[in-house]
Amino acid sequence: MSPVAKEMETGDQTSKFAFFEAHPRLAQALPRVRLGLFPTPVRRLEKLGRRLGLEHLFLKDDGVSAELYAGNKVRKLEFLLAGPVHQGAAELLTFGYAGSNHAAATAVYARRYGLRSISMLLPQPNAAYVRKNLLVSHASGAELHLQPDVPRLVAATSYQLARHTLERGKRPVIIRAGGSSPLGTVGYVAAAYELAAQIDAGELPEPDVIYVALGSMGTAVGLLLGLRALGLTSRVVGVRVVDERIANRGKARRLFEKTAALLHKADPSFPALSGSDMDLELREEFFGGEYGRFTQSCRRAVAAAWEDEGLVADGTYTGKTLAAVFADAKAAGICRSRVLFWNTYNSRDLSAITRDVDYRELPKPFHWYFEQPVQQLGAGDGDAASS
Repeated sequence: MSPVAKEMETGDQTSKFAFFEAHPRLAQALPRVRLGLFPTPVRRLEKLGRRLGLEHLFLKDDGVSAELYAGNKVRKLEFLLAGPVHQGAAELLTFGYAGSNHAAATAVYARRYGLRSISMLLPQPNAAYVRKNLLVSHASGAELHLQPDVPRLVAATSYQLARHTLERGKRPVIIRAGGSSPLGTVGYVAAAYELAAQIDAGELPEPDVIYVALGSMGTAVGLLLGLRALGLTSRVVGVRVVDERIANRGKARRLFEKTAALLHKADPSFPALSGSDMDLELREEFFGGEYGRFTQSCRRAVAAAWEDEGLVADGTYTGKTLAAVFADAKAAGICRSRVLFWNTYNSRDLSAITRDVDYRELPKPFHWYFEQPVQQLGAGDGDAASS
């Protein structure tokens, strides 16, 4: 059996994956490559809970979801890469901001299967994690392109698709920004089943409320869809960290509906949920006005999580999500609620990948990120901890 075949999830392996065990026909309809270390751990955040006056504060830690590059993108890529790998694709093309965790993770895991990743990127405020992810992408053989705005990114994408199709004889497979297509979102539907199994095993109580970052929306929407399919009633609070044009209730509802339809069609045992079941709570006051711009409330939350729990957070996603937990602990009457913070930020040390990479090997437009100052988070700076 080839190395690729060994890593493809098949129908006779459903017992290893709670989602496929519950809906066996999905194992045949939705191929999966195995990238992650699941289930990811849950634990009580006792010290941080005492600081906030929360009696029942728990962590679901996808920061250790894989050995190499962890975080929330691993669950999505397990489904998104299976098709291109099975079909013998040569290249993938995806999108993000300059420091995109998704682009970096895609480059890392595409290379594992002999695929090359092409990343079409937009500018963002500078941070240490931006440098880290650019170096990881370059070390993983990604072709990086930076465009100043969306219209020029669209035009450049059309050009790159045509060029690569002519040169390779195959069109690159497009992966949506953040991996948040309906297929990618399935990764977090499955994560809800994993959480339910941990609840059943007594590792944590069923949460009253779950806080998770909301960017391309696949993580929060998939988690919500999985919970509702299981009949669990936990509130899911998505903390928006991108512009409202990218993440909003209308887009979340459409992603929910399309993902639910995909799963029900593939296996009718998956409930036929509709947009009316999409009760995601969107929080918008922690965004900070610009993607990747660190805020003071975010900095305070990141520092406290590190000081109390040794928890590595970042200034773009998880720090702002924690800031929402902090604010609600004071104002929203959740002191006795069972609160779960879902960590989506990679906490693996990537220095072995990046230490020998010279940034000057990257295309010239990216050099700015290595030659200008970065934003600081202070104590518990996840960027510094994992650079």
